[in-house]
Amino acid sequence: MAKIRIRTGRGTGTIEVDNDPKNWSGDEFKKIQEARKKDALNRMVHIGRGTDSRRLGDMPDPKARPSTEGMTRITGRGTDSRKSKNKGSV
Repeated sequence: MAKIRIRTGRGTGTIEVDNDPKNWSGDEFKKIQEARKKDALNRMVHIGRGTDSRRLGDMPDPKARPSTEGMTRITGRGTDSRKSKNKGSV
């Protein structure tokens, strides 16, 4: 499997990861992230630029993305628009 480089730390650093999208993006990653959260409910996480901390179990579950079907999509450098035609959530 090939390696790809992704940006980290506000775009100032890079790391190499396997070219497997389920490791770092999309719906597959959300499932992995949810499983990790269930395994570590009592772990403390820092939020708000490190100024506050909460238990991971107290954080709300992520919401599903709403469908964008029928919404207006801006195209052509903001000079044109069209209705979105996707089937379901993006």
